[in-house]
Amino acid sequence: MVTTTMETLAIKTENKFRTLVSKQAYKKGEVICAMPSENLTDKPNRFTVQIARDQHTHVGKLAALNHSCDPNVILDTKHMEMVACKDIQKGEELFFFYPSTEWEMAAPFICLCGAPNCIHVVAGARFLPLSTLEQNYLNPHIRETIVDLLKGTKQHLKKLHEG
Repeated sequence: MVTTTMETLAIKTENKFRTLVSKQAYKKGEVICAMPSENLTDKPNRFTVQIARDQHTHVGKLAALNHSCDPNVILDTKHMEMVACKDIQKGEELFFFYPSTEWEMAAPFICLCGAPNCIHVVAGARFLPLSTLEQNYLNPHIRETIVDLLKGTKQHLKKLHEG
């Protein structure tokens, strides 16, 4: 599989609203580009993507990726790649499901994507029910955090029951 570069992507700006658009078609499963990982931080902001429990990266041009509850790309933080999760046409706007990478967002917002499975408030995986999360691609750091919380809850309930 060949990883293409960010030259296949374009940022469109309209009324100060940025979108990321593909300059070529992609098939489901194709790697679109590598994710930048040079500029790391332990604090999230509107221009970073969470790549580990306490690590975020500034993603350059990918910061123009908007959220959708019905995304056409995933950000794979294990392999540091953006991958098409649906067939994508040339000129199509690219979207990813923000809670797939973000546990708790620095700047939550109201979702207006209109998808039948819309979560309505995008604040991070922490604020969504498991039934919603399990329907989406989730990066390892999000899955691990969920598992740890469930284990902690089970242990807490056991202590309450014993006490």
